[in-house]
Amino acid sequence: MIISRTPFRVSLFGGGSDYPKWYLQHGGAVFGFAINKYCYLSVRPLPPFFEYRNRIVYSKVEMVNEISEIEHPAVRGVLEDMGIKIGLEIHHDGDLPARSGLGSSSSFTVGLLNTLSAMNGKELNKKTLAQEALRIEQQVIKEHVGSQDQIWASYGGINRIEFLKNGDFEVQPAGISEARQKILLDHLLLFFTGFSRFAPEIAKKQIENLDKREKHLQAMTGLVDEALGVVKSDTRPITEIGEMLRETWRLKRELADNVSTPEIDEIYDAALEAGAIGGKLLGAGGGGFMLLFAKPENQPAVIEKLKGLIRVKFGIDDVGSKIVVFEPAGLENR
Repeated sequence: MIISRTPFRVSLFGGGSDYPKWYLQHGGAVFGFAINKYCYLSVRPLPPFFEYRNRIVYSKVEMVNEISEIEHPAVRGVLEDMGIKIGLEIHHDGDLPARSGLGSSSSFTVGLLNTLSAMNGKELNKKTLAQEALRIEQQVIKEHVGSQDQIWASYGGINRIEFLKNGDFEVQPAGISEARQKILLDHLLLFFTGFSRFAPEIAKKQIENLDKREKHLQAMTGLVDEALGVVKSDTRPITEIGEMLRETWRLKRELADNVSTPEIDEIYDAALEAGAIGGKLLGAGGGGFMLLFAKPENQPAVIEKLKGLIRVKFGIDDVGSKIVVFEPAGLENR
């Protein structure tokens, strides 16, 4: 059996500029980090004693004979693309719910590619792993997704990611001191809104509107380096990040009419009334996790105001996707 562990991510600034439709023309950049909450995927050859050839366990259980019968798009796409010939059992576990704005679907794809590559005796470097996940999601299964989640999942860390017009990307570690990084994290709160959503459908509407929202995307991308300047400075108040998050959320809500909902707006306004400086929904929008920025002394009031929501404490993952269990016994009989 082989098990991979792949982190989820928090995107702070620049989201939207990671859609190929945008950055192939304008370039793009994002700033954020991978978190120490994970997607776990185990893979093993399925013994030939069952009526089915493949068993896939996630929020549902699929037992099929042909790869083409698999409903999970990433599993079907990866297995077909890699030309897997043997029967497999694939089991997914996640620290946080899917469809929640933390890049869980891309973490799944990255983790599956990493695990199956290890099964085949190959070790993919971080860039190749991210590139393969991008290819699978955008070209093979043709999801309406951006290009940052696959990179966070592969690399981990707190980074600036630049998307080049030639389709390539560069991952630049943010270079933030441990003390400043702790200050930043001490000002962040993460809450699950209770609303799940299908991100590609929301993203599709945003992608369709990109040509009409050029000024919005330019402004949102401009906040990437401005925010980096704040978190790397020993003199600028960290509260400027909260104000920038509030501004980026205002801009993001105007990208498409399905980014927010009245229920989400109510949660956000309640948090601000309780003392939060700013925040945003993570991911494409519509639900999932909300990130809030508040001074530590104001956080008890914010937490009390949102006591009906689940708060998740987190730190930064510096590793990215990795194989945590490699027990190849049985693989020799593939």
